[in-house]
Amino acid sequence: QVQLVESGGGSVQAGGNLRLSCAGTGLIDRRDCMAWFRQAPGKGREEVARILLRDDASTEADSVRGRFTISREKNILYLQMVSLKPEDTAMYYCAAGRPYYGLTWSCETEHWGQGTQVTVSS
Repeated sequence: QVQLVESGGGSVQAGGNLRLSCAGTGLIDRRDCMAWFRQAPGKGREEVARILLRDDASTEADSVRGRFTISREKNILYLQMVSLKPEDTAMYYCAAGRPYYGLTWSCETEHWGQGTQVTVSS
């Protein structure tokens, strides 16, 4: 049973920084991938960044590239967020799954955490 527990959310002013953490336990192994998603009120879920556990290859969404960085250390997934903007306000979720390889690769998520709230004020 995979369990994912996020932490590190909070309220910051625009321009501030936060680092989210996700502690993963269970059947996560090197064949898997992990990702951060976010969902703002009234909006759809958006993938923010994803990472392959076998080699730490990662990618970030255009909306956050250059400001957010995904990384991991052992079974802990991180999302370093700098220069936060009010539009980054959302519930942030950690997810784990298996990679799907096409023209590029995606993370087919199977397990989700409960989320951590990030609020950025102007």
